[in-house]
Amino acid sequence: MTKICIVGPSKKFLSGISYYTIRLANSLADGYGVSVVNFRDLLPKFMFPGSKHVGKDLSDLDYRSDVKVFNGMDYNNPLTWYGAYQFLKREAPDVVILQWWTSSVAHMHLIISLFSTRAKTVLEFHEVVDPLEESILPIRLYSRAMGRLLVRRAAQYVTHSESDKKLVVSKYRIPEEKVQVIPHGLYDQYRQVPQAEARQKLGLDSEYVILTFGLIRPYKGIPNLIKAFGDMPADIANSSRLLIAGEIWEDREAVTQAIASSPYRDRITLVDSYIPDDSIPLYFNAADVVSLPYLRASQSGVAHIAMAFGKPIVVSKVGGLEESMADYAGTLFVPPGDVGAIRDALVRVYAEKPGPYEPPKRGWDTIREKYGALISTLRPVGRYHDKV
Repeated sequence: MTKICIVGPSKKFLSGISYYTIRLANSLADGYGVSVVNFRDLLPKFMFPGSKHVGKDLSDLDYRSDVKVFNGMDYNNPLTWYGAYQFLKREAPDVVILQWWTSSVAHMHLIISLFSTRAKTVLEFHEVVDPLEESILPIRLYSRAMGRLLVRRAAQYVTHSESDKKLVVSKYRIPEEKVQVIPHGLYDQYRQVPQAEARQKLGLDSEYVILTFGLIRPYKGIPNLIKAFGDMPADIANSSRLLIAGEIWEDREAVTQAIASSPYRDRITLVDSYIPDDSIPLYFNAADVVSLPYLRASQSGVAHIAMAFGKPIVVSKVGGLEESMADYAGTLFVPPGDVGAIRDALVRVYAEKPGPYEPPKRGWDTIREKYGALISTLRPVGRYHDKV
């Protein structure tokens, strides 16, 4: 049996990539021997915008019992690097899949790659360029240097869309045939809750609920959604609720000022906190429509939750989202940053009250099959040396 090791963030620094790593590992375990190396401490806690929830148990999702997990590689502790080496030596994977979403862990990825000299490395890109990291000179220099070293060590590369593939090929000068597009799987692990029950638990009335969900950062375009809501006809806005659920990482002043200046500010609810897993079904079942007014994006875990719940989604036509949501009947695309288009789409959904929609055929069994086709092209060259 081919043995695979997946490398990604632990649940301590919980994120969409944490969920993805778990779902991918559990899916691949149906056909392969799977192990996981988790990054525990990613960077100094005070530098992490979401430091309030670091280390808290916010997710019910976990690895299968037959997936072996090393849950403790830290960015600044060589002893944990040696522990990861010993784990890899024992597991002796044929293929190592590195989850790339931030340059801050590039040196740990590189260390894993150096340890895995007898395994083929696959580098999976969830984000090609983070604007915040690019704006900070030391991080930008570190990212470019370490990123290029890491990219050279990979045998294959994975993106979730053709648009990201083009970005990766251009940025790192990778031959196109070395980059495989494997779609992002749906986050369909959440339970269904009757809408009335969900709204009662969230303290909502029988109003029309427009939900935007997830960490709030400048590229998410939340101020534009607030302005669009403020431009809606009074009869619609006054019978609706704009529900903004997600921890503010950046852009706090822009979001709070947009709410304060809205003519319908009393119809806007901001839940500025990280939403734990057991509450996620309440928000999505309570919603009539989900709006994702991103200014740029590679992928969106939130979109893959909303599609799993069959909700109509008003989403910006940007990056990988245009491709990954094109086959979902509930998608209404709008130009990025176009306040009027967002308003018109929300008004249309309010008038038509469509759904629920059938989620796209993008289960994790499909992801496993596509990864299997990729893995079959990689010929393992042996096992580990006894020494580093």
